[in-house]
Amino acid sequence: MNSAMPLLNVERLSKSFGTHRVLNSIDMSVKHGDVTCIVGPSGSGKSTLLRCLNYLEVPDSGVVFLDGDPVGIRWHGDTLRQMSFNELAAQRQRMGMVFQSFNLFPHKTALENVIEAPIIVQRRKKAEAVDEAMALLDKVGLGDRAQYFPKQLSGGQQQRVAIARSLAMRPAVMLFDEPTSALDPELVGEVLAVMRQLAEEGMTMVVVTHEMSFAREVADHLIFMDGGVIVEAGPPKEVLSNPQHARTKSFLARVL
Repeated sequence: MNSAMPLLNVERLSKSFGTHRVLNSIDMSVKHGDVTCIVGPSGSGKSTLLRCLNYLEVPDSGVVFLDGDPVGIRWHGDTLRQMSFNELAAQRQRMGMVFQSFNLFPHKTALENVIEAPIIVQRRKKAEAVDEAMALLDKVGLGDRAQYFPKQLSGGQQQRVAIARSLAMRPAVMLFDEPTSALDPELVGEVLAVMRQLAEEGMTMVVVTHEMSFAREVADHLIFMDGGVIVEAGPPKEVLSNPQHARTKSFLARVL
């Protein structure tokens, strides 16, 4: 692994749904250990961009590179072709994804949710998976809730289990799609605290968020999107305190 090379590199990424162009020639890069926050109004393309990073949405054009390797496609001679399902599944293991909704298995305990993929997908030994899962549940403050089912947990606790579940796959980068938007306001802080801890530990993260204070305090790089393009990007304090583009100024005037 070449740490000088961006962990994620996006080149001229475009995506349409029908006649609606959602992403228009996006270029961006994320360095190893950096936190990139993506902000912008609803419908600006933020979540679609995040989903294109791990090929949950297939781009119409452009390429995403993970550690120099194209995501979702591979070289076949001199041409790029889409990966097989198994090839893509293996590559996606390197990118943890946390959604707005928690997507936990309701019939499995917190511990069972966390160990499921490492055992089934990565074929790790159960004892090893359990030990690591318990350590991760401790990390997110839920070691004492390992045997609880999702319905016995608050929304914030369920989201923290979802984060532990993603971390259990030992990803190179964590993708967060508005992870606090479905939570009651009093539960937002406990999820952001876990994300702050991950950032401090050097986890590479791409976060779509409306939490401007989190972006200001934690992010290394802030991207403002509108209309499917990156309007402005840079260090969070500079973008938030001294935006250069009229659209950025208008958006921040409404949310800050």
